[in-house]
Amino acid sequence: MSSQYGKKIKISIFGQSHSPAIGVGVDGLPAGIKIDTDELRSFLKRRAPGQSGISTARREDDVPEILSGLAGGVTCGAPLAIIIRNEDARSADYRELRDIPRPSHADYAAHIKYGGHQDTAGGGHFSGRLTAPLCAAGGLCLQILRGLGIHIGAHILRIGGAEDDPFVPVNISAGDFNAICGNPLPVLRREAGEAMRQQILEAREKGDSVGGVIECAAVGLPAGLGDPMFDGIENRIAGIVFGIPGAKGIEFGSGFAGAERRGSENNDSFYMDGRNIKTRTNNSGGILGGITNGMPVLFRVAFKPTPSIGKEQNSVSLSREENTVLQVKGRHDPCIVPRAVPCVEAATAIALYDAYLDR
Repeated sequence: MSSQYGKKIKISIFGQSHSPAIGVGVDGLPAGIKIDTDELRSFLKRRAPGQSGISTARREDDVPEILSGLAGGVTCGAPLAIIIRNEDARSADYRELRDIPRPSHADYAAHIKYGGHQDTAGGGHFSGRLTAPLCAAGGLCLQILRGLGIHIGAHILRIGGAEDDPFVPVNISAGDFNAICGNPLPVLRREAGEAMRQQILEAREKGDSVGGVIECAAVGLPAGLGDPMFDGIENRIAGIVFGIPGAKGIEFGSGFAGAERRGSENNDSFYMDGRNIKTRTNNSGGILGGITNGMPVLFRVAFKPTPSIGKEQNSVSLSREENTVLQVKGRHDPCIVPRAVPCVEAATAIALYDAYLDR
């Protein structure tokens, strides 16, 4: 099924944007792992809506309710089930969208796929709201990986014309991730965050939206995780990252820029660092042949501008079969990128922990 992911640990996400609750089932977690539920709540809060002037006005506490899978705060081997209540839904704002699909949104494709029976309120199962249970599952994996010495962090690299400093590909540490959390927006350079905020506010004032790029890294991974062909680390990460609504592109290491270089410029030369084998550069993004090589795993994800904007847009009436104009109502993010940062971290954690168990 399309809402399931994983090989050794399997996650299954359920619910709709305006259903009573959304949630996730996680099967395959080893028993005996202590889970910090307070830390999990703090992680979910990073993604939660209604916390700033640059996000949607919808307010959800996003408190995870763990129904099973823990005994005394420790994984017990049973499938872990988490629900998150929806408490601030306004379904009436979306009635028009059953007949008039939003340009560049899933409304029309879902109408064809499900014969008009899809839930359009808040985007239904296509909503970014479903990234909350993704973060719940990923938040657990982040904790487990940290106990193994593996750390994952992401920051906003670009919003509109505003850019942050990129990670240094061969020299990324958990300290870099901690520094990001200390800024109002998840960036390495505070001034870049302020410029991004202005880009978002300008788009919002014009009834428009703006997209951006998130850069993510994982450090502490041993060499040898992943497989060639279809179970490579790139495949596993991309497969779950594209489950985040709005993600439209992904590149690892030098990515598309590497296509413009010669092999002598793009190859990562090896050297001995004591008894450890490392590379002078990291254009491979820490992955060779689908398998980790011990260097930081590094990639970037492009997110499109939010389709739900206040400006009038050309669309069609499905019932009348004629052209019409749509002005979207409701509460929407003028830029989904800031709230997508923990989603990318969560997705990466699930993919890498699954690969770790499969090594």
